[in-house]
Amino acid sequence: MEPVQTEDEGLSIEGLEAPDGETLGRMIREARKDKGMTLEEVARAAAIGRSTLSKIENNQTRASFDIIRRLMQALELETPQLFVQSGKSDISGRRDFTRKDQGEHQVTRTYDHELLCTELTSKRMLPYISTIKVRDVSEFDTWVRHRGEEFMFVLSGELTLYTEHYRPLQMKAGDSVYYDSGMGHGCVSTSDEDARVLWVSLDG
Repeated sequence: MEPVQTEDEGLSIEGLEAPDGETLGRMIREARKDKGMTLEEVARAAAIGRSTLSKIENNQTRASFDIIRRLMQALELETPQLFVQSGKSDISGRRDFTRKDQGEHQVTRTYDHELLCTELTSKRMLPYISTIKVRDVSEFDTWVRHRGEEFMFVLSGELTLYTEHYRPLQMKAGDSVYYDSGMGHGCVSTSDEDARVLWVSLDG
C-alpha cells in the first residue's frame, strides 16, 4: 500500500484535515455503494479527481475539510460525524469560540447543521446546532448511524426522535436525550416551525 500523503487538491482555507483516514474511507465507500454510485460518478459530483476519491477510500491520502464537505453533499450524508477529529493530542489548555449564528453550515436534504468551534483540532466531541427540515420519517432513505455516542437538547419547536430499538420519542423545547449513535436514528419536526436542536457527538 502507498504511504499516506497529504493531498494538495482542494485544501480548505482552515488547513484542517480529516482525522481517521481508515474510518473516513470506509464510511465514504459504504455510502457510495449504498447509493449504487461509481467512483467516477461520486468524484464528478464532488468536483474532485477519481484517483483522489480512490485514495481517500483506501486511506492513501488525507482529505481536507473542503473535500469532505463536497463528498457529504454528493453522497447526501445526513450527519457531520465525518468532521469529528482524532482525540489524540498532547496539547492541554486549548480553547475555541463561535459567535452567535457564525457557525459553519453543512446543509443536507433533511437537516441544516451549523458546526461549532471548527478551528479546534484533535478533538473527540463535535458540537453543532441543527434545524430539522424533514417532516416525515419516510423522507430518510436509511437510518442515520455512526460510531460513538450522542447528546441532543431541543432548543425550540417539537420533534419526534425515531430509533431502531425504541418506540418513537416525542420531544419539545427543553427536553434532552443521550443515546448510542451506532443505533439507527432520525429526527422529524412535528411543530409548525422547524425544530432546532443542540447536538454533541462523541467519537467512540
